[in-house]
Amino acid sequence: MISDYVDLVLHPERYHGHGRRPPFFEGWYFKAISPDRSSRFAVIPGIFLSDDRERHHAFIQVFDGVSGAVGYHRFPAEAFQVSRQGFDLRIGANRFTLEGITLDIADDQGVVQGELRFGMAIPWTVTPREPGVMGWFGWMPFMECYHGILGFDPAVSGALSVNGATHNFNGGRGYIEKDWGKSFPGGWAWMQTNHFEQPGVSFTASIAIVPFLGRWFPGFLAGVWHEGRLYKFATYTGARTEKLAISDHHVEWVLRDRSMRLEVLAERAESSILPGPNRADMSTRVPETLQASIAIRLSVLGGGAREMFSGRGECAGLEVAGDVEKLMKAIR
Repeated sequence: MISDYVDLVLHPERYHGHGRRPPFFEGWYFKAISPDRSSRFAVIPGIFLSDDRERHHAFIQVFDGVSGAVGYHRFPAEAFQVSRQGFDLRIGANRFTLEGITLDIADDQGVVQGELRFGMAIPWTVTPREPGVMGWFGWMPFMECYHGILGFDPAVSGALSVNGATHNFNGGRGYIEKDWGKSFPGGWAWMQTNHFEQPGVSFTASIAIVPFLGRWFPGFLAGVWHEGRLYKFATYTGARTEKLAISDHHVEWVLRDRSMRLEVLAERAESSILPGPNRADMSTRVPETLQASIAIRLSVLGGGAREMFSGRGECAGLEVAGDVEKLMKAIR
């Protein structure tokens, strides 16, 4: 029903797969960093539905951003149970909400147990005109991949035991986002960090090859949460990319709109390979690190540029994957 579709678009955190035909995937990304930064984890629950029913499955990925270890814990698709009224997901004995996650996993990929609690999640703004980070593209029912940002810089508490080692997150910081659709893009760069010298600052950004009506464009978004306000740069806001340069060592990106300019310099770090979805299976190679650093400068234009914020974020998540040369050529 139309009313159900509208309600779902206005709630990016919810499961979008009810009644969808394969191929389809949906995954939520929970990042947790301990106060001393010695423990850095990303926990990614989700589901993958293929044209080949033999490949249907639910999963929980556990990525140790310090050691680089990746555990891909596979479950029958029937183990994936999610509420229609809000985001409340269970995969076997494991539970995920915006308020916290509970893990109880023991398989050939390892043993992970414990509970993490997340403080108030501040999402990317959702309005009927711009239902989340996708903007008005969120209303389009034919996009290859959708994105949602569910929580900038929530406080984290609790502990995880991972293969016998205990990680304490009391007083830590977190981040929550998600993706869903038919496949990951053919190429993208993604980055996120909360760990600036000034507390309460959070930054996330991505640019990707976006198929649209038989063609494609370099779709992008960037958000700076600073002093209780979200500063947005995105394809749908009229912002544009002045420069995009991706090398083996850096991602340099400059964005601007009519009133503000955002300069980004991310230093790449050693990455681990996480499985990601394409139309056939969870076989896309996704190189990710939680050891990058990202320097940003946000300036107000007009009458001479005035710097609003500059800083370097550590413990940064960073992915550079697929045909990023195609993205750079499009910007040039």
